[in-house]
Amino acid sequence: MRETPDELHRLQNLLDSSLARSTNHLRSIISTERTLTAEQLTRTLTGMCTLALSTVTAAGEPRISGVDGHFLHGAWHFGTARTAAKARHLAARPAASAAYMRGEELGVFTHGSAETLNPPDDEPADGWPELLAYLRDFYGDNAFDWNKDVVYFRLRPQWMTVFAADPSKLGGDADGA
Repeated sequence: MRETPDELHRLQNLLDSSLARSTNHLRSIISTERTLTAEQLTRTLTGMCTLALSTVTAAGEPRISGVDGHFLHGAWHFGTARTAAKARHLAARPAASAAYMRGEELGVFTHGSAETLNPPDDEPADGWPELLAYLRDFYGDNAFDWNKDVVYFRLRPQWMTVFAADPSKLGGDADGA
């Protein structure tokens, strides 16, 4: 778990306010008994999580693709090739949605705005050096030309909900053990 107490507090507020402003239908599925706290969520989402990422074309058409997601400091981080369509979409229209689902056991649904962390011709965003060190450790130092081949984004969540069918069955981490 890499989150600070302040980040956990902000994430918990986001989870609570997102669920509170959701539809009755969603709240009939995701209840306080079938969700996770911010601390449980950060203990559960470790390592690489395959995300379904939705972006929007210039014509307003939705596109979905998979990305390696890493949940760090209360936000999703993901990368793609600098030449990928999703990189162009996010550069022009940073609104995005991501879903992480683990069978019928866990679903994490996020809407927000994607921020480029390592722009090719500009200063890196806050947090890029720490994320780069994490990614090099995870994928290997020479997995990519980190400045030329890949672009990384942080999806700053504006809405996020978590469905957990049975939080006690998500491995020892979800219950804080």
